[in-house]
Amino acid sequence: MTDHLKGLLITTLGVACILPDSLFVRLIEADPFVTAFWRGLSAGVIILAVILATQGPRAYTALLRTGRAGMIYTVLLATTTPAFVLAVTNTSVANVVFIFAAMPIFASIFGRLFLGEPIRRRMVLTMSAVIAGLAVIAYGSAETAIASWKGDLWALYVAAAYAAALTAVRRVRGASMVPAIPVAYIGAAVAMALLANPLPALSGQWPLFLGHGLFIAAGTCLLAIGPRYITAAEVSLLVLLESVLAPLLVWAVVGENPGRMALAGGAIVIGALLVSNLIALRNRR
Repeated sequence: MTDHLKGLLITTLGVACILPDSLFVRLIEADPFVTAFWRGLSAGVIILAVILATQGPRAYTALLRTGRAGMIYTVLLATTTPAFVLAVTNTSVANVVFIFAAMPIFASIFGRLFLGEPIRRRMVLTMSAVIAGLAVIAYGSAETAIASWKGDLWALYVAAAYAAALTAVRRVRGASMVPAIPVAYIGAAVAMALLANPLPALSGQWPLFLGHGLFIAAGTCLLAIGPRYITAAEVSLLVLLESVLAPLLVWAVVGENPGRMALAGGAIVIGALLVSNLIALRNRR
């Protein structure tokens, strides 16, 4: 098997593991902070165990050397755990994943602001189309009972925070940030424990909480490994699969109709990013 094929398979499997994330949040009957607690704790402990078993404590010695950039990455990643649950709780899954798809736009803006990187004409056109798509989604939130601008804002925050986190660690390109992930997840769980009592919800729902954590942990690790073998454009194209399939999965399992406006806006966002990434991939080759 070639390295390229290996990267494609690993990344695709990682996307498949992340795919049910929103569905688990829908199926779990608990306060959003309780769901965020168990999501962060279970995934964080599993990833931490894998890191310590494969790399040992030296993984965290290297992490400490990333300094302020590593700290910013960890803190921002930690805030996305409760923010994601609040987003899915307060708006439709379709809105959430379509807004998440706009993450490359935030990454381009932050790269320009903090790293001085130019924004190419292709990305300017992509940004314009994505903003138009997000506007359609926001308009549709006022017409769909399950959608709300509050959840849309949380989803927008997650996209911006994750893009900012990735921008921060680009200053330390040689260091692996995988060991920071369980620190962020477990740290978020500790903060959530101060806001809610997570133990009562565990009774009768522990398989859902455990399954949620297992899928997140597996997807996170695989998506950290896959991009070592394929280009960023190929990774972006594969990650777009989640934006397409996650609303369909939730629709099929719990009957959550995303609404015509969300689908229309999502089609604009996904279409613009798809064309942009295909052009980038062609230029790369």
